[in-house]
Amino acid sequence: MSEGGASRTGTGSRAVFRPRDCHAHTTFSDGDLAPADAALAARARQVRPAISDHVSGDVARSVRDLAGVRRYLRALEALADADLAIGAEFCWHDPLWREIPLALLTRFTHTIGSLHAIVLPGGSQVHMFQQRLPEGLGREAYMDAHVAGFERLTSEMTVDIFAHPTLLPLPLREVPLEELWTEEREERAVRALASRGIAFEVSNRYRPHERFVRRAVQAGVRISLGSDGHAAEHVGDLAWPLEAARAAGVRDSDLYEPLTHGSRILRRAG
Repeated sequence: MSEGGASRTGTGSRAVFRPRDCHAHTTFSDGDLAPADAALAARARQVRPAISDHVSGDVARSVRDLAGVRRYLRALEALADADLAIGAEFCWHDPLWREIPLALLTRFTHTIGSLHAIVLPGGSQVHMFQQRLPEGLGREAYMDAHVAGFERLTSEMTVDIFAHPTLLPLPLREVPLEELWTEEREERAVRALASRGIAFEVSNRYRPHERFVRRAVQAGVRISLGSDGHAAEHVGDLAWPLEAARAAGVRDSDLYEPLTHGSRILRRAG
């Protein structure tokens, strides 16, 4: 995983690039591994670890309240792992992220926003994991509402990464992404990310199509890698995301790295 043209170390060997898995889950939410074990699983793949558990009242196994956020941060900080990035994945449609005080938010190295549900013009929600779309809602009308929700997330959430940006409801997942994410919709989404400085996650679990990734890169949107891993066989698996980012022309050193590029919340606090 070395980057072409990387500088050499003092011993004459080429510097080794290790990508960061910015999005992985543990037993603090719906993952199978304890935080220390998740970090080990990532490092076994020559990947730098991050813990980014669900912080949301909408996820059954999750950090669900402010007391839980404090316990989560204390536990991860107690690992005293200087190379562990400490993140959180917030659901845009769930109110918990709005209630977390700045003093807690600034203890995260990075934050992730997820569009796990959208709000339709009439006020009802469509969740990404429901079995059917509401009666009478066609896929084109749904996609128009989805892109509007995408834009709302970027305008309202001070997050660093937009998780799995092509995630759609279960009934639409058999349709090729290129058909649903038209170029006009991609352009709107990329413009929203670029205007707020939010990274586009190339997810190994919900893989985006090549055209969308290239459009984001061409617009100057930073790319983040995420396994969205919940088990040992998935945490740290960045082979496909890293290949996709490189194919889109992204240099390894330009990938989003929390400990180098910082967080929008910390910049706001400063």
